[in-house]
Amino acid sequence: MPVTPRPSPEVTNPARRQFLTASLAAGAALALTPSRLVRAAEVAPEGRKLKVAFVGIGFRGLDLVKTFRDTGMIETVAMCDVDLMAEHTAEARAIFPDARLFQDYREMFAKAGDTFEAVIIATPDFTHFVVAMHAMKKGKHVYVEKPLAHTFHEVELLMAQAAKSKVVTQMGNQGHSGNNFHQFKAWQEAGIIADVTRVDMFMNSPRRWHGWEVKGYDSGDPVPPTIDWNLWHANKPVHPYSPRLHPGNWRGWFAYGNGAFGDWGPHILDTCHRFLNLGLPHTIEAVKREGANDYIFPQATTIRFDFAARGAMPPVEVFWYDGVNNLPPLPAELGANPNFTQKNGKFIYSKKLTFLGGTHGDTLRIIPQEKMKEVGPTLPRITGGFSDHFQNFVLACLGREETKSPFHVSGPLSQVFILGVIAQRLGGKLEFDPVKKQFKNNVRANDLLTMEPPRAGWEGYYGV
Repeated sequence: MPVTPRPSPEVTNPARRQFLTASLAAGAALALTPSRLVRAAEVAPEGRKLKVAFVGIGFRGLDLVKTFRDTGMIETVAMCDVDLMAEHTAEARAIFPDARLFQDYREMFAKAGDTFEAVIIATPDFTHFVVAMHAMKKGKHVYVEKPLAHTFHEVELLMAQAAKSKVVTQMGNQGHSGNNFHQFKAWQEAGIIADVTRVDMFMNSPRRWHGWEVKGYDSGDPVPPTIDWNLWHANKPVHPYSPRLHPGNWRGWFAYGNGAFGDWGPHILDTCHRFLNLGLPHTIEAVKREGANDYIFPQATTIRFDFAARGAMPPVEVFWYDGVNNLPPLPAELGANPNFTQKNGKFIYSKKLTFLGGTHGDTLRIIPQEKMKEVGPTLPRITGGFSDHFQNFVLACLGREETKSPFHVSGPLSQVFILGVIAQRLGGKLEFDPVKKQFKNNVRANDLLTMEPPRAGWEGYYGV
């Protein structure tokens, strides 16, 4: 789609105009909120367990059920899944056989809301928002899988509601409590990471939608008897059931997921975004879109983000490469290295040093290896003994720690990737105002900051 210059972008749909008004109010609420991590109101007695409810207990939800169980610090009193009696939720149900079971999270809150303090959310991207908003409005602490929400303005509203509700929040980019978090922080404080000018992120593993041929939404498949297909869509328009939507395949569709960006971006860029204070970009450009499609994500993309200087830190170019064969250029320090087979990670270029990193909590190393050995004696030593991302959330809810990835930290990170998704969808070069949080040169891009209005009955979530 060609870029359409306009001196003053407008919202082309009245309902979207209402969304933007709500988002501006959200921004005002955030401006009044101190920039600090949120603690629970009181420190819980030693040995008391956190009472939790899970929403979404299949696949990634099952992983969270097991991981939080293994902390030994929770009591699970309720579990919810829109496909509650499906085969892929059976293992989670068996782990906590005494938990009350629900198919509709709204019913869970209505009938069991007084029995739990925190909600752990592992639903598809497009329903993170409604479940998390519901929980925070009820005063519950929330752990939400990445990305934080499906649209830019949903993230705005989540940040504002978190500030208003004063609950503990954590996004599930678990590497943000891992070794790379502590290493990056220490290396930056020691001046090892300084004057970064470029970051190349790459995600070259195959994705579910690679190889699909899509000309519209599928139809004709019977709805499985275990699922409430209308409820699965929550606030979104209902499309016919298809196994290319559920279970798990929703991520490849613009209407439901955030593609590889939302899936892996929060695990790759998180520490760079946090400690380099990147904030929001001023331009986003689709350098490459292979197999662009109106419904599903491209087969391969290269997206460029430009971030302005921040104080003494120089401007930063950030490139994203996805697609099995859409590889980033190798740094000169690696040369034409035929043995480099890493599929997912990042190169960080500063004025003095170049770093190679992986994903999640993987630590950085300076390249080439000879330079790493040379600098080695001056590198800070990380002592360890830190709680992991899941323990960190529980301990914060119990008043003993501060979360590493609360919504006011993870929200802008999620928004970076949502802006990238808009570039993947439209193509071209988009100019963005990080203060007004609006595109300056594309009306359609502004519409996509909110996407379509919610279905009737779901409007109440879009206000703080």
